[in-house]
Amino acid sequence: MVLLSFVLFTGLIAVVTYALTRNDDHASSDGYFLAGRRLTGPIIAGSLLLTNLSTEQMVGLNGAAFNDGFSVMAWEVLAVVALVASALFFLPRFLKSGIATVPQFLEERFDAGTRTITTFIFLVAYAAILLPIVLYTGARGLNGMLDMAALTGIQSEQNIITFTVWLVGLIGTTYAIFGGLRTVAVSDTLNGIGLLVGGFLIAYFGLQVVGEGEGVLAGLARLQSAHPERFNSIGAADQSVPFSTLFTGVTLLGMFYWTTNQQIIQRTFGARNLREGQKGVLLCGALKLLGPLYLVLPGMMAFYLYSGDSSIKADMAYGQLVRDVLPGPLTGFFAAIMVGAILSSYNSALNSTTTLFSLGIYKTMINRHASEEQVVISGKIFGWVIALVSMGMAPLLMGQASIFGYLQKMNGLYFIPIFSVVLVGMLFRRVPAIAAKVALVAGFACIALGYFVPSLAAVVDRMHEFHFLGAVFAALIALMLIIGAVQPRAEAWEQHYSGDVDLTPWQHVRTTSAVLLAVVVLIYVVFADFSVL
Repeated sequence: MVLLSFVLFTGLIAVVTYALTRNDDHASSDGYFLAGRRLTGPIIAGSLLLTNLSTEQMVGLNGAAFNDGFSVMAWEVLAVVALVASALFFLPRFLKSGIATVPQFLEERFDAGTRTITTFIFLVAYAAILLPIVLYTGARGLNGMLDMAALTGIQSEQNIITFTVWLVGLIGTTYAIFGGLRTVAVSDTLNGIGLLVGGFLIAYFGLQVVGEGEGVLAGLARLQSAHPERFNSIGAADQSVPFSTLFTGVTLLGMFYWTTNQQIIQRTFGARNLREGQKGVLLCGALKLLGPLYLVLPGMMAFYLYSGDSSIKADMAYGQLVRDVLPGPLTGFFAAIMVGAILSSYNSALNSTTTLFSLGIYKTMINRHASEEQVVISGKIFGWVIALVSMGMAPLLMGQASIFGYLQKMNGLYFIPIFSVVLVGMLFRRVPAIAAKVALVAGFACIALGYFVPSLAAVVDRMHEFHFLGAVFAALIALMLIIGAVQPRAEAWEQHYSGDVDLTPWQHVRTTSAVLLAVVVLIYVVFADFSVL
């Protein structure tokens, strides 16, 4: 029954996605990479949400909640601040240029060299870091939930992980390469609905178990009375998200992720107009406010149920909870949702990788006179190459002690330099291209040295990794402004309107943004206990 429900739900998503996108334009670059610029708010919101959610969030964040409690909800709640910034500041400027990639914007603002450096950074990060990690964590989660060893008869852990990686990778590659952005976005939205339903089902059945049959409210009351200190929104110094880091690295990582990360914001570039883009971004923000219910609360319930069992570690807690509280058919349904989440992150990153290569490398460096068809074909070929490489690399990550920690550390290498350059480029019109290039290279090198040189890594550990990222960010901003003061552009940069997208803003964008930010503050205030500081 578990396997049957899994197959039926997964098949349903594929059939509905095909029916909705079979007549789409997959031949032109706009149609393939930007969904023909006709994505609406709900599609954008669903795609943003599910692209973000995968096993590293479902398993990793609930595992962090198992260890630290409610304070780790910062990764979800503070995402709203970044999404508001995207709707009000970043998205209007990106859409004004009519771009398909962030490096394209940097070429317009600085020069072709800046675009090339940024494109290569994105490609290396996605191919060597993001794609293998998504596949590996997905295989881990799916293997535990469906017991793939029993289903396939493969007993070796290495072999079953490899088999699952290739199975998920081939499905995701087919979605991304043959369908284009709209196929990715539509399947994301359908899976997003299932993910929300499944996530709330875990919370519901889990609270029923905690409440010992007395109901959800009784379960919540029992959970809070047993460990009231774990319902604190303020992270202590020894926890994974100390309160002080909310004002440095944590916020900066979130700002890059939701405003500048090609994998995430590419679906906003495909918006029908600015109004639909802003609706989608802010709707995603509203949905992120619900994230703690299915990305944090289950981890806290797992702590209540399993903290006395030393054999259950933090990264095992969520899978154990799913197996214990969900009825059999619903376990298969939720496993299908998890596969959807895995595929979403994977095929979205792969689609962004092909976009970056086709428009940033092939069209500008290899074949400047390429036709639309040649550009799309180059992306598909490159996509298959990168997919095969990532599928080959993913099983090698089995030796990592903490895959979630590894991902966060690697993200900092390129999140901070690129975000600093984009922000300075938008705010300071006299800063020259040389400043951006220096910041990209120096930022990457500085963070790498701080992470991997033992003597420097010890200093970073003492000041906290997130504060270190904040310090590097501030230094890069200062460096670019100094270069801009010493060697400014001859003329201030002026952004030109491409005319590709109607830039009339949504009339309720400011009011909605203010409400969302007020809710963020309210959540922190209601659950705050500053005595831990």
